[in-house]
Amino acid sequence: MLQTSVGLTGGGIPALVVTFLAAVVFYAVTLHLAATFFLGEVPTQYAARAAAVPAAVSFVLQQWGPGVTIAVTLCADWLAVRWSYDLEWQTAVVLALLHFAFSVALFLPLNNIFGIV
Repeated sequence: MLQTSVGLTGGGIPALVVTFLAAVVFYAVTLHLAATFFLGEVPTQYAARAAAVPAAVSFVLQQWGPGVTIAVTLCADWLAVRWSYDLEWQTAVVLALLHFAFSVALFLPLNNIFGIV
């Protein structure tokens, strides 16, 4: 099938890189919001440091479907949060779940406005 129109990035490697960087920024913002809500005032660098892990995992596992992708991404997010914020495992679990909730709560309206997916 021939492609009748070309997207903004034109596809290929640039599209993958831009998509990954957008996911990292999105995860960093939502993780910082969740951490500020749960832990109080924290440096933004912690969220930026941890955001690449769930972005990479969700990016790689998209072909496995939403159930596997969400479960493995939550586990990877938990490990990244625990390492980045230097938290106990119980606190890191709560923060990872809050991060998931904040991500869903921010993604749904953005998707409705911009039609991302």
